[in-house]
Amino acid sequence: MWKKSRSNAPSAPPSFPVSLEKNCRFCLSSPTRCESVTDFPGARALRALSRRLTATRWRAGLVALALAAAFVAPGTLPARAAAPDAPATSPFARPSQTAADTQPAGNLEQTIPGFLQSPYGPPSFGAPYGTTHALGAWGGAQPWLQKHGVYVALALYEGISGNVSGGKTQSYTLAGQVGGTVDIDWQKLLGAGAWSNDLWLHMLAVNGNGQNLSRLFGDNGNQVQQIYGARGNVVAHLVWAYFEKSWFQHKVDLAAGWIPTGTFFNNSPWVCSFMNVWVCGNVTPTKYLTAGRDWPSGNIGTVLRLMPTRHFYVMGGLFAVSPHSYNGGISGWAWGQDNLGKLGTEVEIGWIPEFGPDRLVGHYKVGFLYDNSRYDDLYEGVNGQPWIVSGLAPRRHSGQTSAWVMADQMLIRHGPGEMNGLVLAGQYSYADGRTSQMNHHLVAALLDTGYLWGRPLDSVGINFQWANFSRSATLSQEAAVAYGLPFRGANFGTPYGIQGHEDIYEAFYSAHLMTGVSLQPDFQYVNHVGGTTVFKDAVVLSTALNVLF
Repeated sequence: MWKKSRSNAPSAPPSFPVSLEKNCRFCLSSPTRCESVTDFPGARALRALSRRLTATRWRAGLVALALAAAFVAPGTLPARAAAPDAPATSPFARPSQTAADTQPAGNLEQTIPGFLQSPYGPPSFGAPYGTTHALGAWGGAQPWLQKHGVYVALALYEGISGNVSGGKTQSYTLAGQVGGTVDIDWQKLLGAGAWSNDLWLHMLAVNGNGQNLSRLFGDNGNQVQQIYGARGNVVAHLVWAYFEKSWFQHKVDLAAGWIPTGTFFNNSPWVCSFMNVWVCGNVTPTKYLTAGRDWPSGNIGTVLRLMPTRHFYVMGGLFAVSPHSYNGGISGWAWGQDNLGKLGTEVEIGWIPEFGPDRLVGHYKVGFLYDNSRYDDLYEGVNGQPWIVSGLAPRRHSGQTSAWVMADQMLIRHGPGEMNGLVLAGQYSYADGRTSQMNHHLVAALLDTGYLWGRPLDSVGINFQWANFSRSATLSQEAAVAYGLPFRGANFGTPYGIQGHEDIYEAFYSAHLMTGVSLQPDFQYVNHVGGTTVFKDAVVLSTALNVLF
C-alpha cells in the first residue's frame, strides 16, 4: 500500500508535481551520482536541434513534423530508472517526493510560485525552481546561494508549430522565451528576528521571441502556441516582483507588489501541461478582460489568503486596472502609468479533499471577478441601435464581471504525488457578453503519467475546449455585413467573419529526456477557426523543448 510521506513541520497542502523542483531529480548532495549535460548521450543531438531551430521556415516545418511523430510512438524512448530522493529545499517546503511522481521539466510559466507548493495559488514559501538544475551546482555557486537564502534559476523554452492543413494559409513558426527568476528568503539572508520568518521576495523577467502561428492561419483570438505574445520587444520583460509574508503556520498569507492576477486566482497546476493558451494559464475569458490580464502582464495589487485547515481556503485580491494596452508599459517596468484609478476585485473559495486509503486528491474552486471601470457595449449605441452603423458613441456599462468553476480529481493512483495517476479535470468560465467578445468557455481534460509503460517521468493528456462568442459580438458582426462595413475587434481580436463558437481538441506527450530537459510533441485540431466558418478546420502539430539550466 502506498503511504504518504509526512513531516513534523507545518507545511502547505500537497500540490501538483509540475514544478521543476519536482521534475528535476538532480541530487546536489551527491555530485558523483549526478549526470551532466555533456554526459547525456543525446546532448549532441539536442545541440544540433537548437542550431536547426534557426533554419529557414520550410526546414523548421520538416523538423516539426518529424518531432511530432514521437507523439504516436512514446514507447520508442528508453525507460529511465527513478532517481533517489533529494532533500527538501527550504524549511517551508514539503518533503521531497520520489521520481516516480514527477513530471518532465516544464516551461517557465508552469513553475511559478503558485504551482510549486499549493494547488490554490501562492504564497509558496520556496524557490519556484527548487534546487535542482540540468547544469548541476553551477560550480558550487548554487549551494552557497541557497544556503544564504537566494534562489536563482534560468529556463529556456523553444517551440516549433505548423498547421499542416486548414486555416487561412499553411505556415510554420518558431517561438520561445528565456526567463530568469530570483527568490529571496529574508530570514536566511539576514538572519534577523521573528519578523523575517516566512518573508519572501519573488522576481521574474522573461525575454520572448518568435511569431504567432494562430494569426497567420486566421485565428486572431486563440493561440495554439504556449509561448508568444505580450512580452514586448525588450531585453527583460518584468512578469512579477512581490513580497510574501505568512503568519500562524501559513494559515494567514499576504502578498503585495507587482502580481499577475492569474498567478493566484482562477488557475490550476495541470492547465499548462497543454500548449493551447486558452487552457494554459488562468481561465479564459477572464484573463482576456482588462482587470484579469495575466502572464506576462502584472498588476499593482495585494492578495490575502485565509486557510484555517489544509482542505479549505478563501482568497481575496485587489488590483489596479490599467486602461493601457500593456500593464506596466511594453517592458512591464513602468508601474507609474496614468489613469490607474479603477480597481479589480477577485474572490476565490477552494476545497481540497482526499478520498480513500490512497488519498485520491481533488481540487475544487469557485471564483468571481468585478472591475468597477466603465466599458463600451459591443453592439448597442447610446440610442439603442448598433453604433457600428449609426456612428454614435457606444453605450457604456459600469463594471465588468467574470466567474469561474474549476475541478480536478485523481481517479487512480500510481504512487506518491498529486498527479501521479489518472486525473480527470475540467473548468467553466463566464464573462459579461455585453463587453466581452467571448462569454462562455468550457474545458474537459484527462491526464496521466507514463507509469503504465515504464516511464514514470513522462506525462500524457487530452482535452476538449468549447468557446462561445457573445450575442452582442455576433449582432455587431451581422450589422457590419449587412451594411458592408469592416468588422470591429474587441478583446479577442478582429474576426474574419461572423462568430459563433470554436472547438479545440488537443493531445500531448511530454517525454523526460534527462534531468531538467523534456521534449513535448503536441497535436491540436481547431474546429471553426476564429469562431467562424470562413476557413477550413486547422490541424496543428507542435514540438517544444524545455530546459532548466
